[in-house]
Amino acid sequence: MQKITKYVLLDILRNRFMIAYTLLLLLISFSLFMLEDSTAKSLLGLMNVVLFIIPLVSLVFSTIYLYNAAEFVELMLSQPIRRRVLLTRMYGGLALSFFIAIFIGLGIPILLYATSVQGLLLVLAGTALSLIFSALALLASVITRDKARGIGVALLLWVYFAFVFDGLVLLLLFQFADYPLETPMIVLTMLNPVDLSRIFLLLQVDMAAMLGFTGAVFQKYFSGITGQLISAAVLLMWIFIPLWLSIRRFNKRDL
Repeated sequence: MQKITKYVLLDILRNRFMIAYTLLLLLISFSLFMLEDSTAKSLLGLMNVVLFIIPLVSLVFSTIYLYNAAEFVELMLSQPIRRRVLLTRMYGGLALSFFIAIFIGLGIPILLYATSVQGLLLVLAGTALSLIFSALALLASVITRDKARGIGVALLLWVYFAFVFDGLVLLLLFQFADYPLETPMIVLTMLNPVDLSRIFLLLQVDMAAMLGFTGAVFQKYFSGITGQLISAAVLLMWIFIPLWLSIRRFNKRDL
């Protein structure tokens, strides 16, 4: 069964888009470290790459790849292979390919210019977001058979998590400003892996003031190792829940 993961991994690593994506990350990383006079500023610039570019590419590329692999899926299922095993192995190939791309594109420059806990956490956050949005892409591709609709769903998910969610949170803050909102804001933030990753990273560099109300709340209640463990646990849930839902739906799907 590991041959499926190996095949998917090698197939993706040979993909021109994945090669271009890795080189783009590498170019951006080296450029930021060479142009900025402060390592902290370079890491903040890379944080924007991690929070916006990596989720977008992971979501769209994974969705397109999974739809294009429909014939491969049908061929594998004609063999004595369980659907759950096939889906998890394909996801494993996607996850490994994104990990390699992030390690080369972000990890190597950070090791050369900013070997620190903050740099390591940035790479881990990028990897986590890749795994999360690949799992969401898997769910989108399983839910709908139509490729165009699936890609549309993937793009809408990215727009929602990257932009719309913050607007909804601000709206709630204005509408219910007279009420205690600390606990609801913490819960709402956990419903967005992009926001959660941003808060997690900025808390490590003592820049929670840039996050406004939610950052102040997280710094107050979840600073230190507690906040790190809670954030990591929620991010892991964002990986496993969409993957579990995808497997359940795929097992019932009529091919």
